[in-house]
Amino acid sequence: MSTLDPVDYAVISQGLIAAAREMGAKLIRSAYSTIVREASDASAALLDRDGNVVAQAELIPMQLGPMADTFRACAALYPVDELVEGDFYINNDPFAGGQHLQDVFIYSPIFVDGKVIGFAGTVAHHLDLGGGNPGLTTAAADVHAEGFIFPPSKYNLKRDWYGGPLERLVAANIRVPAQTIGDFNAQFAANAIGGQRVTQICEKYGVDSVTAVMTELMDYSERRFRAALIEIPDGTYYGEDALDDDGLTDKPLEVKATLVVKGDTISVDFAGSCPQVTRNLNCPFSSTVSSTLSAIKSVLTSPDIPFNEGVKRPISITAPKGSLLNPNYPAPVRARMEAGYRCFNAVMKALAQIVPDRVIAGGNDTTTVTSISHLDEGKYRVYLEVFGGGYGASLNTDGCDAVDAPLSNCANTPIEATDMDFSHFRIVGYGLLPDSCGHGRHRGGLGFYRRYEILKDDVNFAIYADRFRLSPYGLFGGTDGEVARCEVERGGEIISVKSKDMLDLRKGDILTLYTAGGAGYGPVGERPSEAVRRDVEHGYITPETAKSVYGLEAAE
Repeated sequence: MSTLDPVDYAVISQGLIAAAREMGAKLIRSAYSTIVREASDASAALLDRDGNVVAQAELIPMQLGPMADTFRACAALYPVDELVEGDFYINNDPFAGGQHLQDVFIYSPIFVDGKVIGFAGTVAHHLDLGGGNPGLTTAAADVHAEGFIFPPSKYNLKRDWYGGPLERLVAANIRVPAQTIGDFNAQFAANAIGGQRVTQICEKYGVDSVTAVMTELMDYSERRFRAALIEIPDGTYYGEDALDDDGLTDKPLEVKATLVVKGDTISVDFAGSCPQVTRNLNCPFSSTVSSTLSAIKSVLTSPDIPFNEGVKRPISITAPKGSLLNPNYPAPVRARMEAGYRCFNAVMKALAQIVPDRVIAGGNDTTTVTSISHLDEGKYRVYLEVFGGGYGASLNTDGCDAVDAPLSNCANTPIEATDMDFSHFRIVGYGLLPDSCGHGRHRGGLGFYRRYEILKDDVNFAIYADRFRLSPYGLFGGTDGEVARCEVERGGEIISVKSKDMLDLRKGDILTLYTAGGAGYGPVGERPSEAVRRDVEHGYITPETAKSVYGLEAAE
């Protein structure tokens, strides 16, 4: 680093970050499915030749944390030095560095003067990858029932993909081939633009300078993070949370975290967490790592520290093999985000004992996913969406209303987009839920509802969610947020839908999903009267709630 001009370092490092962000934009704008094109359920990063993440687009935290581990599972079988132009790695195996099958990781080598100097990597959530049920299989007995598995592999784009054997194999095993193959092509396009940008930087500054900056950028993040850890008192801290249930019984699934801070290092151990379950809530270890990293990074570091491999170096994470957070093959893992969020919550509660001014209260800290699918004249239409809700409050501000939770970070799908793509349902209601927030010095964000009218018979509906039983938790005197629920109105009868469920819908059914609200932060009595009145004026809380919770008449 001593021979690298500081100005060159600044320009190159920001160029790499900009290239990763451009990859993310390219991927989303090129995609075919609503889940990627509209909801942005995809991520992109640049890696060095050893698979260390150097720079990334700020998209989905859950997908990006273990990207290096997903890569290394491929490189261990197919060494980097043996790659040729057009080769790529692909992996979605949850028991070989992947997460769940729908998130497919693709890495394309970046060649300069015939040598690999790094990789462009992308991951996208694919709307349908086969499996036992369109879009989502809630009752999968094992991972094989959840879709198509790409073990850590190497293929060649020209030989195997564009009309080649791999593309035809994938297309033959999925229900919406045009859409899914289109999203794969978007990943390849994004990787290509990342490779082009890195090559252009190399042409201007030289390969040695660019690779030196890659190393220094990671070292910089490590130095900044270690400096932040030094400021935290050494000690052992505990946190725990639980999933509502496993979809079969009412028993909560506990997640326990022990944090040990020592000097400029931090370790997290999930010993004591519940064993793996038979349903799809198991969390592959890579997802456990990603959830934990996200909580620590968001609370203990500054937002201007690049989230790359350097941030991970001072952190060690362990979870018992065979537990919910490190399951044994072939456990189903499709809904791993639910357990991942409880990792996030448990770590956040432990961190609340260290830095109470930086944490957030509980919120719609879950992934609520619904799939509404229909087979019409031999063709499937598969709609899947990830829903947000109320964000938890913090020391300085109220929680946001109707946003996705921290690990997912997806956007909502516009109603116009669903109208264009799907004819078996239409959205007939969409709005905030007054009084769904927790209360306190700062209130939580509001959840929302989304209502669908089913337009055809034999529509398949599946859901996985949480926070239907156990409320989002308040902090330091704040009250809990409201729980979520789902129901179907059929002929005047209301049918309650469980948080992990699947049922057939009929023409005329009205399906409504209500998401959870965020919890409050700080004592209720410390909320200013002006803020309560403003909430009433905007319809966020009702006059009755203003009086019963805050002791304030709306007309005062």
